Amino acid sequence: MKFHRPLYFASEIRELEKAHASEPLMERAGAAVAECVQNVLPQVQSFVLVVAGPGNNGGDAFVAARLLQNIYQVALVFCGDVDKLPPDAANAYRCWIKSGGEVLHEIPQGQAHWDLVIDGLLGIGLNKPLAGRPAELVAQINSLDTQVLAIDIPSGLCANTGRVLGNAIRADWTVTFLGLKPGLFTLDGPDHAGEVVMDSLGIKAGLRNPGPAGYLVEQEDVSKLLPKRLKNSNKGNFGNLGVVGGAAQMTGAAVLAARAGFLAGAGRVYLGLLDPDAPAFDVIMPELMLRAVDDVLNLAKLDCLVVGPGMGLDDRARAYLAAALPLSMPLLLDADALTLLARDESLRKQLGARRAVNVVTPHPGEAARMLACPVEEVQGDRIGSALKIAGEYGAITLLKGCGSIIAMPDGRWFINHSGNPGLASAGMGDTLAGIIGALIAQGLAAEQAVLLAVFLHGAAADGLVERGSGPVGLSASEVMTEARGLLNQWIYL
Repeated sequence: MKFHRPLYFASEIRELEKAHASEPLMERAGAAVAECVQNVLPQVQSFVLVVAGPGNNGGDAFVAARLLQNIYQVALVFCGDVDKLPPDAANAYRCWIKSGGEVLHEIPQGQAHWDLVIDGLLGIGLNKPLAGRPAELVAQINSLDTQVLAIDIPSGLCANTGRVLGNAIRADWTVTFLGLKPGLFTLDGPDHAGEVVMDSLGIKAGLRNPGPAGYLVEQEDVSKLLPKRLKNSNKGNFGNLGVVGGAAQMTGAAVLAARAGFLAGAGRVYLGLLDPDAPAFDVIMPELMLRAVDDVLNLAKLDCLVVGPGMGLDDRARAYLAAALPLSMPLLLDADALTLLARDESLRKQLGARRAVNVVTPHPGEAARMLACPVEEVQGDRIGSALKIAGEYGAITLLKGCGSIIAMPDGRWFINHSGNPGLASAGMGDTLAGIIGALIAQGLAAEQAVLLAVFLHGAAADGLVERGSGPVGLSASEVMTEARGLLNQWIYL
């Protein structure tokens, strides 16, 4: 697979900056900001407030202000000590003054309205909570009823993790330089970055050293992974998916996973429900083949087995998980199966002894149990947490949430770039598990299946929201049906 948009940690961006220190990067960055401003603010003589900080981010802001002052009414607020500015930023400051620019230290109170605020306060080097004057300015900017454009990263947002460090600018646009930062696309990043525009500053970002690399997952990367179907086909060509779960009062979870697997193209779906009062068939989707759990686990022809949705945490559930682990087909563990694994070292040893591929799909709470740490620690470093699970459990790991992280046991990682808050409702994770299982059953490599499924799942929700069916009240059943339509469009159009 070829991915088109790599992600760079702050340290890698710093290496890239050092390698090209002789080039006028700050001037190019300021010009990129100025160009973006003109694209989003076509009205000349609009009122633009530029807030410049004490580092190179502030230098970019000085350059942008200088380039914009003959087009708009520009006011610049500086937060810092001129004598302590880095060399390039100090030069940008001098050029601003030389061009007739004025430096303010407070946001003008007499101005009734700003058409745009440019946030050049703090950049990608921030690694501790905001305090003092920068924190005050961030709060002031967020209180203004205006649009905001952030330079490189919204001030207060961690470029590596997407974590808000105390408080952070809520931007409508972010112009980021040299490479995309993961923090713009996961956790709190999307709520603070707005639309992200990347400018390479004329440099090819080929600096990345050999080793693990991060990428965004987008439609062009995954939409053609599933091949067209031959006319001369039968259901056996599209795989057999097994789903085990659904204890008493939780049968819906496993049913949703099985239905989603069928709609995602599995040739046959076998559903084993732990509920002793489970129905003999699914009234809504009678195509599903309901079997006793033992019978599903004993099917030699399964191409993938999903275990966990709604299965419960009692001894019976544990016994069925223990029976599934030695099986030779690809295994996807979700929901309660993950909690059982986290609680039981012997189950983890069984998982580690498997030769077939393993996929785990935790939400942050389940991930915290798997790592024996607080949820806050997982969310504080979603990429690191997913990689740790992938390494410790020997499994392709999908850490769900805003900007879902996909981590491979070999150290590669990805951030999904689809989805919306409508996915924060019951049954969405079960649906995703079923889609992944179906794609594996149809012959995709597990890595491909996870990446395609997570993007497809989010894109289906996005399509529904665009048509007014969410995000409020969006249902898992709607998403699985929409995903079927999208999958067919991508394959055949």
